[in-house]
Amino acid sequence: MSGFLASVDNLEDAIKVNQLGADIIDLKDPKQGALGGLNCKLITEVVDQLWESAVVSATVGDLDADVSLILDRIQAVADTGVDYVKVGMFSQEHIDKCLPAFEHHARRGINIIAVCFADVEFNIEETIQIAKKAQLKGIMIDTAGKGSGSLLLHKELDVLQQFTNTARSAGLLTGLAGSLRETDIATLLPLGADYIGFRTALCKDLTRTAGISVENVRRVRKLIPVTETSLRPSAAL
Repeated sequence: MSGFLASVDNLEDAIKVNQLGADIIDLKDPKQGALGGLNCKLITEVVDQLWESAVVSATVGDLDADVSLILDRIQAVADTGVDYVKVGMFSQEHIDKCLPAFEHHARRGINIIAVCFADVEFNIEETIQIAKKAQLKGIMIDTAGKGSGSLLLHKELDVLQQFTNTARSAGLLTGLAGSLRETDIATLLPLGADYIGFRTALCKDLTRTAGISVENVRRVRKLIPVTETSLRPSAAL
């Protein structure tokens, strides 16, 4: 069964999607890119408010392939108390140079999710093995260019199934996202990813940078069966 990840950029919307049954509250700033990073003070406020009732993830931002910069940001986001820290693999250089270095933080208990992109070429098998060796908690596929179409436009279902199967065999949590709509849910659920992520589909007027629509969240939640499996790090893997 797949969980429901809802991306928000403020405390009010975080509380809202939590009350509406999202399985993971994902914090990012859509105005700053695919994985735009929020201020750590705001992330801390959300964690302090929801830590008892919600699983919270947060992105580090759309960063260049600078190992020191990314490691510093991972630490800063982890210090807010989030359950997962999401880091974008925006290029092959990110995968080759930065991803192995995340082991430094992973060994110290930081739960890192590598985010690969359907519209950025990468080798699924090799990337998953690097993530496994670095002791990451998970890996997901998203889209980097939000105007370039949805996940399903860039990757065939058999490729996405290969991704989820291979990552699961490696002991990694798996996620699928990328400009997804309600109509994509029935197609993606059989792939068995641990969670499916949404932002635009949850927003008012389906505008990615707008606030959350209660009715949109309710519709998506209704289409994803509620899972009994906890997505908290200690129980997920």
